[in-house]
Amino acid sequence: MLRRLSADDPRFRTVEFRHGLNLLVAEAHPGATKTDSRNGTGKSSLVELLHFALGAQAGKGSLPSRTRLRHTLFTLTLDWPGREEPVRVSRRGAQQGIVLTDAPGGTEGEAGGLFEISLTREMPVSEWRTRIEADLFRLPADHPGISGRALLSLLVRRVGSHAFNDPVRTYPQQPTAEAAANLAYLLGLDWRLAAGYRDIAAREATRRQLRSAMNDPSWHQVVGTTADLRGRIIVAEGDVKRLSEQIAAFRVLPAYEELQLRADELDKRVRSLPEQDIIDRRNLSELRRAVDEANDPDTAYVDAVYRELGVVLSDRVHRSFEDVRGFHASIVRNRRRYLADEIEETQARLTAREHERARLGEELTETLSALRDGGALDGLTALQQLLAQKQAALEALRKQHETAQLMEASQREITAQRVELQEELELDLEERGEQTREATWLFARFARRLYGQDRQAYLTIKAGTSSLEISAHVDSQGSVGINKMVIFCLDLTAAVIAHRHDRGPDFLVHDSHLFDGVDDRQVTEALTLASEVAEEEGLQYIVTFNSDKLERARLGGFDPSPYLIEPRLTDAYDEGGLFGFRF
Repeated sequence: MLRRLSADDPRFRTVEFRHGLNLLVAEAHPGATKTDSRNGTGKSSLVELLHFALGAQAGKGSLPSRTRLRHTLFTLTLDWPGREEPVRVSRRGAQQGIVLTDAPGGTEGEAGGLFEISLTREMPVSEWRTRIEADLFRLPADHPGISGRALLSLLVRRVGSHAFNDPVRTYPQQPTAEAAANLAYLLGLDWRLAAGYRDIAAREATRRQLRSAMNDPSWHQVVGTTADLRGRIIVAEGDVKRLSEQIAAFRVLPAYEELQLRADELDKRVRSLPEQDIIDRRNLSELRRAVDEANDPDTAYVDAVYRELGVVLSDRVHRSFEDVRGFHASIVRNRRRYLADEIEETQARLTAREHERARLGEELTETLSALRDGGALDGLTALQQLLAQKQAALEALRKQHETAQLMEASQREITAQRVELQEELELDLEERGEQTREATWLFARFARRLYGQDRQAYLTIKAGTSSLEISAHVDSQGSVGINKMVIFCLDLTAAVIAHRHDRGPDFLVHDSHLFDGVDDRQVTEALTLASEVAEEEGLQYIVTFNSDKLERARLGGFDPSPYLIEPRLTDAYDEGGLFGFRF
């Protein structure tokens, strides 16, 4: 139950609430003229402040954010489940991200509780909303598709959000699936199934956006087809696997740089040996040819020539020739010996280089093998960085593939999901016949109270193709007044059922705009019904009214005096309104 709404501005007129029906009335002051209005007295502002204290977002231009009010600390005092003493929550527009909570008489030993100490403390507004969901509405930790704020918007409708235009939705842009899911929770239906339509709608919206994007020629360059992407994913997975295996087998070599220099040196040495072999083989060929040319001279022809000339050489001359021949033969022998030594040395060098080439080849192979199997630490780091890049590219391809799959998915898949969800929800509604009967009977009872027992009035709850469809029917529903009373009956039904089954708080709040255009007889019956139901069900019904409309209800047989609460708002220019001043 709501207890009190106050502010730290002394001009603010504190509102005191009580059990049952609460009527906050705006009266015309004695000196009022026909041009005076009670539209600025603060009736709708009361509803806005209740929402603000209960965690509503206060955007730019909202009531608590206005210049004259943004530093005012508004405080709501209310009962809290499991607490003997009321709880106070305070909030100001200038610091709307936090609330101040005060809980005298907290339960001893309740560690981690919201109100475990009797001191005022700051709390993020997000945490406050979470506590409202958990404690006032008993929502589980995971509740996709519904929220405490949306549920409060059904129990405390705001005229500023056009909440009196539709019985199910609390603002015009609210998706029907979301609105139905929140109402389903209050009525005791399977809200998870009802919220499932929201996921299908989101998928279909994404599909429409992607199909629109397909008309862009760059679509296939950015995303591509599933077939192309599958091939690219296979190649990318192979690259990742290969790099992973290399890294797994990588050995860090402390002397990697020395090994690399040694490998370069060995490679240069191995490549220089054939050049030296070519030179030595050419020299060897020249030496062998020189050996063949190094022969003893033939001098026998000298005697023959002289004899033909008739000249006989003396013995002395013959001895001189022999000496010369011997000397020359000695030179030839010495040359042959020298050439033989050169040939032997050249062949030795060729043989030595052949052995050296084999040895260097083995050493180079071992060095290169070590370099291939391992490397320096920066080499391992480079491989790891490359692997990370490849993995990121692979993940991006997979995301593209998912997007392409979503785009290429047939509308039949979404339709099939809708049909499946619709069938599940229809079966659930059959199984929850008691809940649907309770809601339908209460609504019919309330509507017939207003319009007579012969009036057709009922709820239709069925599984639609795009949402859980909850609609309220009252004969002659064409008038604005009847449509407003349909909202009144449905809200009262939801509040009663939620409170009965511990799924909601014990209060319901309506702005006077709900009764605009409603016949005086129905206004009278609505107030009488609300007072009776509040008494029977232990509910608190808070409603704002203009005094002239309330007077007509009094003349119709409803006595408002037991239900009037303070303050009495007036259209007096300065002090008559809720805030005690005009702004």
